[in-house]
Amino acid sequence: MSSQKPLFGTGISTAVGDIEESLRLAVQADRQGLDLVTVSDHPYYAARLDAYAQVGVVLGRTERVSALVSVSNLPSRPAPMLARTVTSLSALTGGRLVLGMGAGGLWDEIARLGVERLGPGAAVRAFEEAVTLIRLLGGGGEPVTFEGEFYQVHDLEPAAVAVPPVWTGSVGPKSLAATGRVADGWIPGHAADWLSPRYRDARPVIDEAALKAGRDPADIVTVYNLPGVITATPVAAPRDADGVWRGGSVAQWVEELTGAVLEFGAHGFVHFRVDDGTPADVTLGRWAQEIAPAVREAVMAART
Repeated sequence: MSSQKPLFGTGISTAVGDIEESLRLAVQADRQGLDLVTVSDHPYYAARLDAYAQVGVVLGRTERVSALVSVSNLPSRPAPMLARTVTSLSALTGGRLVLGMGAGGLWDEIARLGVERLGPGAAVRAFEEAVTLIRLLGGGGEPVTFEGEFYQVHDLEPAAVAVPPVWTGSVGPKSLAATGRVADGWIPGHAADWLSPRYRDARPVIDEAALKAGRDPADIVTVYNLPGVITATPVAAPRDADGVWRGGSVAQWVEELTGAVLEFGAHGFVHFRVDDGTPADVTLGRWAQEIAPAVREAVMAART
């Protein structure tokens, strides 16, 4: 079981029409003690902001919170350039970055960018190769020459700053195994949580691959995306008939997340607001100033 305190984050909109609110919520998250602000990456949609442009502005307006592109659309962001982007942002912000990595999902959309379409197997191989290369391109050292199936670089000098931790959004068995071999963290897809069949079936694949690679599975953290309402009063059923988390009062969230950390080893949670008429800043305040501190306190008390 990890001795680290659980991380708490919030997801903000990448819509061009939501710029003012998204930046305001990012600053609020920073001031109210959250660990992470996340954005999605869909560069093929004109109505969405470029994820790394948005992250750069968010980090420039904040002081403590880290940022995560969840997850980087690798096919549209070649690994050597992505390495330069994330090491530059890390250098500019004192390390306030996590590198989210995905193999690419919406290939019909990705192909419209002029990117060569890859089949599922090739996409996963390119994903694992990219993580390996990106790690080589940070932390200083001798120039890198890399001759891979998808990437070739010659005498390329690594950035002096280290590459941020790498978290993946892997879903299929091949990409899950790649996560076990090369990544530092995993964000289960489709907002699956610790009680879901998706988690129960997927996490052992990561752990087995990590062991085969000589790694400790415990070093690969699990951080959950959790949509849900945060209500002023308790709800009758925080989970629906299929067991999917829907949310509830502060106390109901605290009980659920404390159990997730202590019983299932959850490392962190990123909340996504579900509009129930509560203002976004009120919902974020409940998450950052009531739920997160209470879970951290309960976890610390249980571990001492």
